[in-house]
Amino acid sequence: MTAYSKHSDYELASLLKEGNHTAFTEIYHRYKGVLYIHALKLLKDEDEAQDVIHELYTSLWNKSKDFNLDIPLRAYLYRAVKNRIFDIFAHQKIRAGYIEKLAEVIDRGEWVTDEKIREKELIAAIEAGLDLLPPKMREVFEMSRFANLSHKEIGRELNISDKTVKTQVHNALQVLRLKINSFLAIL
Repeated sequence: MTAYSKHSDYELASLLKEGNHTAFTEIYHRYKGVLYIHALKLLKDEDEAQDVIHELYTSLWNKSKDFNLDIPLRAYLYRAVKNRIFDIFAHQKIRAGYIEKLAEVIDRGEWVTDEKIREKELIAAIEAGLDLLPPKMREVFEMSRFANLSHKEIGRELNISDKTVKTQVHNALQVLRLKINSFLAIL
């Protein structure tokens, strides 16, 4: 029996606050068993219970100089174990929520992010292709495809023949196909 085993919890806590390693060892031996059983009852996992106790004592030693002597040592240790276990439960609940959400996404086949990125890249490739077109050809193409005007309507509005409109649209599509095909080859 060591001399420290006769010290009260308050005396051990005071010595711990001063950085006394032997006092820390006595606290460890005095409470490790009951704290482990307490953790095991709540966690129902031996390894996790041991981890909680080891983390508790590591933290106790690292923060020993800041230990509040107004709190009884036993109460502090039990509360610290309980708080660590609550943190574990909260983390498990969050993790379970993530797993559940991931399962829902997989079940529904939602890969929205990837699709959105590809869509934006395709739009950028089309816009880059449009930038390659001569101004008049671009105007004809945009009127045909974006304003949904017929070749006759475009010809009347721009004072050009229907055949010229048809050729301009055809040539614009050729340029855009090359640009889009190079984009698709990258994918």
